[in-house]
Amino acid sequence: DDELQTDGNRSGHFQNGELGLAPTNEDVIRIIAAQLAEIGDQFDKEIQGRVVNDLVQHFVNENLSREEIILHMSRVVNELIRSIPSDMEPERAMLVLAMVLTKKIVNTVPSLLHRAFNITVNYMNQQFHNYVVEMVSAVSS
Repeated sequence: DDELQTDGNRSGHFQNGELGLAPTNEDVIRIIAAQLAEIGDQFDKEIQGRVVNDLVQHFVNENLSREEIILHMSRVVNELIRSIPSDMEPERAMLVLAMVLTKKIVNTVPSLLHRAFNITVNYMNQQFHNYVVEMVSAVSS
């Protein structure tokens, strides 16, 4: 019933002559996204090209399974979290690092967009699902 528009907004449907929007946590999600983007900009400067190139090679390698790439991404994120000084909670830093790495991979090899996106979403669901739920709950209340 609800459609996602290309600009990221949900479409509305007219009900009894009025535009009805499904209740969402859009404002909460936008607040969280803005915070994560700011952190990502800080981390972006700290990530060396060789780290990205190494990840690109794993994503390009068709012989590697999704699980093998997720394990490698997890190792890289864990190594980076130790090398980048941060006073924030480790889960948030790791979540942002995963997103920044994916952005850098796709900027390096745009044809990897679909694969990198899917693998990163799976990685984040496996590693950070509960953390994301807690984050949304904390901002909502």
